[in-house]
Amino acid sequence: MIEGWRWFGPVDKITLPEVAQTGATAVVTALHDIPYGVVWSVEDIQERQKIILAAEVGLSWQVVESLPIHEDIKKGTGDLGSLFANYRQSMANLAACGVETICYNFMPLLDWTRTTLNAPLRGGGTALRFSAPHMAAFELFMLKRPEAEDDYTPEAISAAKIWFQQSTVQMQDVLLNSIMAGLPGAYDRYSVDSLRNALSGYDGLGRDALRANYERFLQEVIPAAADLGMKMCVHPDDPPRDILGLPRIVSDAADIDWILSAVPDRANGLTLCSGSLGANPVNDVPAIARQFADRIHFAHLRNVSKELDGSFQEAEHLTGDTDMVDLIAALLAEEARRADEGRADAQIVMRPDHGHELGPDLGRGAHPGYPFVGRLRGLAELRGVIAGLSHSLN
Repeated sequence: MIEGWRWFGPVDKITLPEVAQTGATAVVTALHDIPYGVVWSVEDIQERQKIILAAEVGLSWQVVESLPIHEDIKKGTGDLGSLFANYRQSMANLAACGVETICYNFMPLLDWTRTTLNAPLRGGGTALRFSAPHMAAFELFMLKRPEAEDDYTPEAISAAKIWFQQSTVQMQDVLLNSIMAGLPGAYDRYSVDSLRNALSGYDGLGRDALRANYERFLQEVIPAAADLGMKMCVHPDDPPRDILGLPRIVSDAADIDWILSAVPDRANGLTLCSGSLGANPVNDVPAIARQFADRIHFAHLRNVSKELDGSFQEAEHLTGDTDMVDLIAALLAEEARRADEGRADAQIVMRPDHGHELGPDLGRGAHPGYPFVGRLRGLAELRGVIAGLSHSLN
């Protein structure tokens, strides 16, 4: 497998020499400062490549994460023809610069969502956490979304009410900021009022309508990707459940099967995110990897520990609910199959995802979920599993 590392560009607290020290060689990055729907120019792409090459540490930009999809495409409104044309032009410009794998998601409005960015760990480290009661408190008592009662268990609602009654304005602000932290790059964060207003743009948009809009997106961009020799790989929903009244349509094996069948071309592929899929109790992540192995173009390897009320927390890479050894074995078997076919793209780029903040990570101000030492630990553990399994295969 090719070891990758997500880097948020010049604003990232983690430097490129540090990335090289991890042993990773593939940079996973994006032009987060460009507004959604605007073309990524060849000049802007090359400027990011120049920064990476100028570090002179053997790194190259191999995966885009992500080329974001404008909200109008998800809603099926606005000047869609121009938005699709701009997206295809950005794809063509990336391909012209030699960047041929694009990770993207189709989550309405928000990206990954957590309620706590610094849940305490033994020894003083911290982890990302999604608390169902805290999310219920936000939806029911801060956002005041009436339908939210239907999305949570009575136990979660009861705990949410207790938390809200005991919370201070500062605690509520921390919860809002935590929920907003998953938005990438310099994207504007929402206040409670502006989030409520943004959500109103999705009123009446159900699962079937969102699927129809997604299918149109695939029909518009996958043929272009195939012509350009590019690989598009959708990232699963995080968390893999409806949230804020918004439908989520990339949450389990059935969803993935629908997506890959909607446009049955190898260019239409999957980012296998073991943490996002692993947060859904119905998902057997290694089985999903084997089922869709030939369409996995990129992998995020991390782990979560789930709780009965729908809460989950980022776990150590090898000790969460997903059998990481079995999952890596599935990915290595697929790489071997591709190599037997003589494919030049036999190896899958993977990166260690969301790490714990440990030791010198604390207080450094890295992007939430993307500390240096925590991800370095995860990469080292994953590398050991890969080495052991590869030795056995050989």
